[in-house]
Amino acid sequence: MIFMKITFLGTGAADWKFQKHKDIEGFRRNSSVLIDDCLLIDPGADVPNALQCFGKRFDEIKYIVNTHKHSDHYNEDTVRYLSDARFYPMGAGEVLTVDGYTITALQANHATCSDAVHFIISDGTKSLFYGLDGAWLMYDEISAIRSCGIDLAILDATVGDVPGDYRIFEHNNLHMVIEMKAALEKYVSRFWISHMARTLHTSHYELVERMKPHGIEVAFDGCEIEI
Repeated sequence: MIFMKITFLGTGAADWKFQKHKDIEGFRRNSSVLIDDCLLIDPGADVPNALQCFGKRFDEIKYIVNTHKHSDHYNEDTVRYLSDARFYPMGAGEVLTVDGYTITALQANHATCSDAVHFIISDGTKSLFYGLDGAWLMYDEISAIRSCGIDLAILDATVGDVPGDYRIFEHNNLHMVIEMKAALEKYVSRFWISHMARTLHTSHYELVERMKPHGIEVAFDGCEIEI
């Protein structure tokens, strides 16, 4: 059986700062994932440290795609550090085929960055939906998910359970994630959340317990799963 391997190099939002917070319990690097050790989504500044910490070789990364250019998701020094990789800028509606992967970019609901995208990545057998940053999914994203089916969806969970937070207009809170999961579970096999803000969440353990009744799993730095 062929698997797609997903490694969470970072699972935190922009308010996690490496030098300031790296020694506190529950530290999260800025969000990034590595697929099959060769395809990187979001070359943020924390990626080199994560690769070293989790035993990943930087010279095995061949391809880089980016959701958007906010500083917690994109860093020029990281792109230069990954000198063996090719960076593919993608806009909404574009499709890239590379080394057996089909990568589809879809417009994200992320108000402070008008060209932000989410991705559907398929290796011909398994499919991943990567939805960081962003609030409610756009209709084109829902249509794509319904038409192709998704083995794993990674959804934004920046805001946590904080009521009345204005950031729900470009990020999800947990109630939004739960509602989207209920609407999409006919088309998506597994749901995970990432991109948790330091100032808007309690502990990882409490978050796991909060989401467990809803069948939603919580990512953490270094977490590695197969689909």
